[in-house]
Amino acid sequence: GVVEACLLHMLKRRAAGFLRTDKVAALFTKVGKTYAIAGDICKKVQELQQQVEGRKNQPNGQEPLKRQGSATSKMPVLTPQAIKHMWVRTALIEKVLDKIVQYIVDNCSKYYEKEALLADPVCGPILASLLVGPCALEYTKLKTADHYWTDPSADELVQRHRIHGVHGRQDSPSKRPALGIRKRHSSGSTSEDRFAASAREYVESLHQNSRTHLLYGKNNVLVQPKDDLEAIPGYLSLHQSADSLTLKWTPNQLMNGTLGDSE
Repeated sequence: GVVEACLLHMLKRRAAGFLRTDKVAALFTKVGKTYAIAGDICKKVQELQQQVEGRKNQPNGQEPLKRQGSATSKMPVLTPQAIKHMWVRTALIEKVLDKIVQYIVDNCSKYYEKEALLADPVCGPILASLLVGPCALEYTKLKTADHYWTDPSADELVQRHRIHGVHGRQDSPSKRPALGIRKRHSSGSTSEDRFAASAREYVESLHQNSRTHLLYGKNNVLVQPKDDLEAIPGYLSLHQSADSLTLKWTPNQLMNGTLGDSE
């Protein structure tokens, strides 16, 4: 939307088209006649528009039946916001928006008034330079309306992690040490390092596992166990299981596996 506002600022009526309501489409079409990259974007947008029109013309109830194993299931499901900004969005996903804007800046006298943003000798090139970063990103993981069918659940991800992690560990998850806080002095010995690692592993399994969903977490939440003791920072988390909600708090030192001199 911001890029469109910049592109439309003081656009010449001749470039915008006298009768066209979509001025951005008119601008891209006119640029595409002399710039091949913009011409390719015009073709891709026209294909997307045809797909959107085809979806609108389909009777209700047929779309879910075609979701599995058909060519229509591969069509992108565009939101109304994406359809509104289809030209800029397509150029961004194809990683050519910066090149198109740079071409428009270099030939701004054809399309813009002298006071336009893109005709400014400083602001125009700056806008094109700012778009280099977004155009370098991969937009292959955009959420669509069917991501509920394609994205694995949190439980499945945890189970995959455990399956792949069994080969690299000798101990099983069922043999985790009991959670105990004891006073000890850090001396850097091997046994203490092993205790710290096992404590950290237990805490991680306590706060994120396949039986509960982590709804909320916040670090450095202060808890005062007794009136005569100072407040202790820790990790507060809210979990949801099949039949209950559970609130957990674990001291930061135990989360890090380093108890130090604390009791």
